[in-house]
Amino acid sequence: MEPLEALERVAYLQDRGLLPTQKTAAFLKAADVVRNLPEGELETRVMAGTLTDLPGIGASTGEVIVQAMQGRVPDRIARLEDETRIPLGHGAGLRAAIKGDCHTHSTWSDGGASIATMARAASALGHQYLVVTDHSPRLTVAHGLNRDRLLAQLDEIAALNEELAPFRILTGIEVDILV
Repeated sequence: MEPLEALERVAYLQDRGLLPTQKTAAFLKAADVVRNLPEGELETRVMAGTLTDLPGIGASTGEVIVQAMQGRVPDRIARLEDETRIPLGHGAGLRAAIKGDCHTHSTWSDGGASIATMARAASALGHQYLVVTDHSPRLTVAHGLNRDRLLAQLDEIAALNEELAPFRILTGIEVDILV
């Protein structure tokens, strides 16, 4: 498991376990830091013991990174996988029949995860598609997408569709009609 994948998995599992949003946000912030590092810098910092000198990388996120770089499943992931697992029981057959999710919100509006993170999670669940339906600009409290932001989101989704094929991200928008 790569460090970036590990950080995103922790964020997903914390979200699944309904842990406080700020805990999930910390791991997503650390993932952004790792994603934007020049090639080789992460390894250099781990070897030098300076990983937590990076803004956005603390003791908990650093531990996950180091364990992932050692080729281990990070302890935090193993623990969260066990603690947040939801037994399906008699619903397992119905769950297996689900092919996608038709209403999702991302960090582009009021969602808690990036489109890439949600798409990878949906694919890992065996889904074939995900429909992103962030808010329209009318709902300002949810940071709805104006035209420019919507076009930027569509570009991101097009790139992700190429990367994640045959998994497909479909686009929509939740139109907020305010009276």
